[in-house]
Amino acid sequence: MTEIPNRSPVESAPLHGPEEVSGPVPGADATGLRVPSSGPHRVVIVGGGFGGLTTARGLGGAEGIEVTLIDRRNHHLFQPLLYQVATAVIAPGEIAEPIRAILRRDRNVRVLMGEVEGIDVEGRAAILRDGTRIPYDTLVLATGATHSYFGHPEWERYAPGLKTLDDARRIRARVLLAFEAAEREDDPAARERLLTFAVIGGGPTGVEMAGAIAGLAHHALSQDFRRIDPKRARILLIEAAPRILGTFSEDLSAYSRQALERLGVTVLTDHAVEDVSEAGITVQGRLIPAATVVWGARACAPRPPARGSGSRRRARATSRSGRTSR
Repeated sequence: MTEIPNRSPVESAPLHGPEEVSGPVPGADATGLRVPSSGPHRVVIVGGGFGGLTTARGLGGAEGIEVTLIDRRNHHLFQPLLYQVATAVIAPGEIAEPIRAILRRDRNVRVLMGEVEGIDVEGRAAILRDGTRIPYDTLVLATGATHSYFGHPEWERYAPGLKTLDDARRIRARVLLAFEAAEREDDPAARERLLTFAVIGGGPTGVEMAGAIAGLAHHALSQDFRRIDPKRARILLIEAAPRILGTFSEDLSAYSRQALERLGVTVLTDHAVEDVSEAGITVQGRLIPAATVVWGARACAPRPPARGSGSRRRARATSRSGRTSR
């Protein structure tokens, strides 16, 4: 097991939280972080998404601050355009940028490719999968969100979500192969199932994904097959709430629904998904045969890793604020 040497307990004394300090903190730099007299203040950031990169760039060039950003991948992903990769509109490389290239000018920031599997809160160290310990004075958890299948993790096998390039590639393969299989299928019922695409969740991801599949079927692929008509593909957007884009204004929600319907998307609101299987999806007690199902419903924060006595409770509290300083 590799271990990066830690400083003495005196040098690793806990920081004072904002609630304990009034006025300027003696020995703190412009970022508000205390700079130890014996060495730089070590900030470890877990996650190279928007939050992690913004934090790293904000601390870039700060005197007396040493930043380590850890991510399981060596690239930053522009997630808002993943749906375009999933529908073959753009190539994966167009939304991925090396993290080291983004932070190249910030000489006090280093990037480590690795997966954090635990946090030793008492020992103040992030623990990588290979056992390497990365000590910190301040820890920032910016690991993003993961899919929530509402207590049905078995649904993920049939309804992949859209958070990574691997997800986008997998969905793209399913969508394109469904058209290819339908071209060869003689049974009308089987062909109809292959040409039914169900997107679960009427938030931004679901709306964009349903619209992109409709664009693929009605435009990009519309003249490419001989035995099937891609424009006859059935695209369903299924939402349990009364309207799609529920966090936005009602006017925008209504406009988006009309735009999707003009593209040929069938929008089903007030329809909660009851089951997802290889055969398709079940809503309101009725099975809708569908060969391709995409999960675009709610996301949630991943469970924070923790180790050591009392670590799990404290790590959970940390994940809400994104920072461990004590």
